[in-house]
Amino acid sequence: MRFQVKKIALFADVQNLYYTVRQAYGCHFNYTALWSAVSREGQIVEAVAYAIDRGDSKQQQFQQILRNLGFDVRLKPFIQRSDGSAKGDWDVGITLDVMDAASRVDQVVLASGDGDFDLLLERVIQRHGTEAVVYGVPGLTALSLIRAATRYVPIEGALLLKH
Repeated sequence: MRFQVKKIALFADVQNLYYTVRQAYGCHFNYTALWSAVSREGQIVEAVAYAIDRGDSKQQQFQQILRNLGFDVRLKPFIQRSDGSAKGDWDVGITLDVMDAASRVDQVVLASGDGDFDLLLERVIQRHGTEAVVYGVPGLTALSLIRAATRYVPIEGALLLKH
């Protein structure tokens, strides 16, 4: 009998992680710890981090760290509207990429607390039988997303970068 290594696709909603971890814990998310935790489950065959490009050097350094870990970093320009509000949303891009990957992998890992992804995970599980794991901040992750996932992993402890 041959042991089959689980193939995993990892998707990180950088903006959601940044704001929810900062709000809940006052620190940053540890992407290295995420990569390690997911790697223990199987082989990460694709990994994408979705971020907003504001063009500052600190952000570019952070994006390079993500690339060095193994993430394909996808950037969207930060759009400031005339009314002062901002736009920088990757929901459609994440959804399309997760749907595409679901047929090629055994497990989809979504690091986000955004409830807009609940239907996506339900569909991935129903159509492809793919496991759907969510990493999200306790209390700031939509209950509908937690319920839709095969497994929920709270972001706490080693997944936090304490200064």
